Amino acid sequence: MSDGSRSAQPYGGSPPAAGRSAVVVGGGLAGITAALGLADAGVRVTLLEGRPRLGGLACSFRRGDLTVDNGQHVYLRCCTAYRWFLDRIGGTSLAPIQDRLDVPVVDVAKPEGRRLGRLRRDPLPVPLHLGRSLAAYPHLSLAERAAVGRAALALQGLDLGDPALDGQDFGGWLAAHGQSARAVEALWDLVGVATLNAVAGDVSLALAAMVFKTGLLSAPGAADIGWARVPLGELHDRLARKELDSAGVRTEVRTRVTSVSVNENGSWDVQVPSGTLHSDAVVLAVPQREAHGLLPAGALDVPGRLLRIGTAPILNVHVVYDRKVLARPFFAALGTPVQWVFDRTGASGLRTGQYLALSQSAAQDEIDMPVAELRRRYLAELERLIPGTRGAVVEDFFVTRERTATFAPAPGVGRLRPGARTKAPGLYLAGAWTATGWPATMESAVRSGVSAADAALSALGQPRPRHLFEFEEAA
Repeated sequence: MSDGSRSAQPYGGSPPAAGRSAVVVGGGLAGITAALGLADAGVRVTLLEGRPRLGGLACSFRRGDLTVDNGQHVYLRCCTAYRWFLDRIGGTSLAPIQDRLDVPVVDVAKPEGRRLGRLRRDPLPVPLHLGRSLAAYPHLSLAERAAVGRAALALQGLDLGDPALDGQDFGGWLAAHGQSARAVEALWDLVGVATLNAVAGDVSLALAAMVFKTGLLSAPGAADIGWARVPLGELHDRLARKELDSAGVRTEVRTRVTSVSVNENGSWDVQVPSGTLHSDAVVLAVPQREAHGLLPAGALDVPGRLLRIGTAPILNVHVVYDRKVLARPFFAALGTPVQWVFDRTGASGLRTGQYLALSQSAAQDEIDMPVAELRRRYLAELERLIPGTRGAVVEDFFVTRERTATFAPAPGVGRLRPGARTKAPGLYLAGAWTATGWPATMESAVRSGVSAADAALSALGQPRPRHLFEFEEAA
């Protein structure tokens, strides 16, 4: 248009029929989900992403001949929204779930050397499904195992709707329920750090209780683990973009939004470098600090609220060996800085040797550490953990750093997380950091996108697609 502005319309041979329009800012899982939900209801949608690809922090990039995920992401069988999302984009078969929870746990802390234990479930009802595994877990004493069982029963009795839980810390609750430092390290933090991106003492009891009650104590198969056998970009960029195109969504990458404001007609202006988009609704599906910078005055009841939601880093260490050094697809570790190790050889396209990815959550002490120091530390630790690495040649070593990977799940964070609706009519929020009840996971991101789409459709008077809420029936 000659005045530098344009309407939010999908690409195509002919203009769409007149109707409601929306702009979604942010092309992560939350934004993709919101865009699909709105488009499926007949809304004309433009999706804007500042990066050159979709997927947000669950994406891939090229490094020589390798396709590298910026970080290892897994999901659980109880993640019904993300499973719905995979089905929606046609990616379910590319990210299958274990038939039954089975996590190898290697401990190298004891003088007698490396010891292997397993956390796995039996085909029994809750809580018996984990009973045999806990009874035989070699990384805890008999007394510690019994105390863990009692704490699990107490945790199961907590009311997730009790607002008082948000202000308590999980570490203090565990100590009050007889959990030793070893039990916290070898079990509670083994699971909690990976899912919450913080150690127990830094986590809201509300979020921790949600994770353990939903993942381990809701249904026998709830904690079965799924992960992508292809690069994340295959799912969250290529397949997602294909579905967005099919739904009529206009997708623009490398497009940074500079401002969002209400115009004289009561609709919304979204400013980008090439001009202005006009729309009836806007969904901000970007990190909380970016959302704060775009929100107009008065959009939230507490100014600066989003800036009080802290962030937490994740460090990912990538090692390519000249030979196969690990037989299993993944394992967790104790007695070492290493947390979780995944074999990404097949997904990366590596033809010879083996590519291992180490996922290091709650990495505040290491996120800015020089690569040379990380190399010295982690290659030595991998030799302790994986005998096959001794004598193997390291073909490549590199790190990826996400300094603000997730929101910090600190006590009190629940009071800060906003819902999808703002006080500005037609403006909505989405992102794993919003009030989904879940920690900062792919599941939370998808749920937030659904909530934002639902809120916008209600205000626009558009019927919501029934399939958008199928995941709630599967829960």
